[in-house]
Amino acid sequence: MSAPVLTTVLTAAVLHAVWNSIAHRIPDKLTGFTLISVACTGCAAVLVCLAPLPPAGAWPFLAASAALQVTSQLFLLRAYQLGDFGQMYPLARGVAPLLVAIASVTLLGGALTMLQAAGVLLVSGGLATLALASGRIRRAQLPALGAALGSGTIIASYTLVDSLGVRHSPDALAYTAWLFLLQGPLMPLIALARRRGKLLAQVRPVLGTGLLGGVLSMTAYGLVVWAQAHGEVAAVAALRETGILVAAIIATLLFREPFGRLRLVAGAVVLTGIGLMR
Repeated sequence: MSAPVLTTVLTAAVLHAVWNSIAHRIPDKLTGFTLISVACTGCAAVLVCLAPLPPAGAWPFLAASAALQVTSQLFLLRAYQLGDFGQMYPLARGVAPLLVAIASVTLLGGALTMLQAAGVLLVSGGLATLALASGRIRRAQLPALGAALGSGTIIASYTLVDSLGVRHSPDALAYTAWLFLLQGPLMPLIALARRRGKLLAQVRPVLGTGLLGGVLSMTAYGLVVWAQAHGEVAAVAALRETGILVAAIIATLLFREPFGRLRLVAGAVVLTGIGLMR
């Protein structure tokens, strides 16, 4: 991996953790995710003007992926409402590649090498440790853990959908731009339905922060797409998950959550396992 690609992926990992921390920091999580979606929609609207229309065969996958991505955001929103950022973020991010690896074997007929199988075990153990980092799981923690794992499960689902959908689109930028344009308005519409006339007043105090989160989200995704075009895809995919460790640092410095050596070690184990699986 060249130095520019390495730097780009690490920057994307940091930005991904940062925009998630912004979403967690905004007290009203629905408002935060709504503003992030608005910013993503604006960026996507610009991108679709620069890219061709995807072929007809890609649209069913685009529609399915857009619905899944919004559903994943709703689960993540709930996880951030109920749990610590330093625990919820790595759980949501770590479970997705684990499930993708399992699905590639059980559903798509793939095979795991010994290293990849070891990666699956490491990720599984790391995730279990993260879930138990605060001691024995209490009933009150189950909704937060369930929401984080639900988000990760759906991330795995739309990852598989996109891996099939992009094969029907010769232009990856066009597929990505239209995907974000399709999914972007859905969260604001959900927020409008829930809050009705109160939404605009609730959005105003955190307008700049929320929009910044959306711009960072699109920037992080765009950097990864560029890196995948100029570097080895598997290595890029594994390296971007260093955001798990960045999130642990943010959780400690910004949210004053307990540093928890166990969480940090578990995050490193998950990251190592993801690297082996890739």
